[in-house]
Amino acid sequence: MFSGQPKLLQHRNPAAAQPRSSSTRLSFVTRASYNAGATNPFRDELIATAKYISQRGKGILASDESNATTGKRLATVGVDNTESNRRDWREVLYTADGLGNYISGCIMFEETLYQSSAGGVPFVKILKDAGIVPGIKVDTGLQVLPGTDGETTTQGLDNLPARVQEYYKQGARFAKWRAVIKIGTPTTPSSMAVLENAHGLARYAQICQENGLVPIVEPEVTLGPGDYTIEENAYWSEHAYSHVFRLLNEYNVLLEGILLKPNMCLPGLDVPTPPPSEVAKYTVRTMLRSIPPAVPGIHFLSGGMSEEESTLNLQALQEECPNSPWSLTFSYGRALQSTTLKTWAGHPENKHKAQDILVKLAKANSEAQLGQYKGPHPVPGGQRILQALRLGGSGT
Repeated sequence: MFSGQPKLLQHRNPAAAQPRSSSTRLSFVTRASYNAGATNPFRDELIATAKYISQRGKGILASDESNATTGKRLATVGVDNTESNRRDWREVLYTADGLGNYISGCIMFEETLYQSSAGGVPFVKILKDAGIVPGIKVDTGLQVLPGTDGETTTQGLDNLPARVQEYYKQGARFAKWRAVIKIGTPTTPSSMAVLENAHGLARYAQICQENGLVPIVEPEVTLGPGDYTIEENAYWSEHAYSHVFRLLNEYNVLLEGILLKPNMCLPGLDVPTPPPSEVAKYTVRTMLRSIPPAVPGIHFLSGGMSEEESTLNLQALQEECPNSPWSLTFSYGRALQSTTLKTWAGHPENKHKAQDILVKLAKANSEAQLGQYKGPHPVPGGQRILQALRLGGSGT
C-alpha cells in the first residue's frame, strides 16, 4: 500500500503544481488562437481558395516559366523569344474553350499576370471568367549552396511582402515557390540543404498568408540521373517533407490554407521506369507518413514524366488510396504544354488544334484524379520531358 501520488505523477518542480496565473492563461489562449490562424484577416478566404483549387476532378495548369525558360521552349518550334510571342503562347493556353471544366488554378509568371490578350482582355479576367483562379510564381530562382555537391537554395524573400500585396491587387489568389532537393550522390541531400529549403518554404508561406495568397509549398525531390531506387526516393522525400511541415508549424502557417506540390516517388533515370502501381505504392505511403490531413490538396508535379506516364501514375494514386484525406491531383506544366506547343508552333491557324490537345490532356488528368481514366490517351507513349535545372530565375 502507498499513500499520495505515484512518484511518476508527482511534480518535480513545486512551482509547476501551482495554478496558472490569469496572465499565464491569457498568454496560452492568445498563442493557441494565433497558431490556429484566427488572427489572420484572410483566414476564411485562404481556406476557401485552397478548397476550391483542390476540388476533386480538377488540377492546376503550371504556366509560370520564366522569360528565359519560355524562350528556350519557343525556340524548339522556331518561335522568337519576344514579349508578344510569349503573350500569344499564353493566350493559346488561357483561352482554350472548356479548360475550366478540368483546371481550377493557373500559375503565371509576373509578366503574364499583367498581360492582356491580343484583343485587350486581361489574362486574369479571362481565367476568372473560366472559373480558374489566377496564381503567381514568387520565387526568383535557384542559387547553389556553397560547400555542397550542387545543391541549391531558392531566392526571393527580399521584398516579398510588398510584391505579394501588389499581386493580390492584380487578382492573384495563390502563389508558388519551388525548392529543389537533390538526391542520388553519396553526399546528397545534405542536412544543410534540407533545412535551408524548409526554412525558405515556411517563411514564404507565412508571408503569403499574411497578405492573402494561398501558398503552394513545393519541396521537389527532383528526378535526375543516377541509379538510386524508388525506395531511396521515397525515403528522402519523406525526410524532406517532414522537415518542411515541422518548419511550417514553427512559422504558424495555416495548413488548411496551403497546397502541396511534391514529386511522385520515382527512381533515378538510370533505372527502368517502374509500373504505375509501384509509383503509387511508394508515393501514397510517403504522403500518409508525412503530410497532415489538414492540407486540402496534394498537387503532384509532372517532374519530367511523359504526358501519358503522368496521367497513368495519377490514376494509380487514386486506386492505391481511394479514401485519401487529401485531393491527390495534379499541377502539370510540361505534361500539359509540350504537345500543345508543338501543335501550335507559332502559327495562328494552328491555335484551335493546339487548344483541342490541351483540353483533351486536361480532361484525361481530370478523369485520372477521379480514378475514372480508361484511355486511350490523347498523347500515347512519348519520351520523358526532361529539363536541366536553371539557376537565377528558373521556372517550372
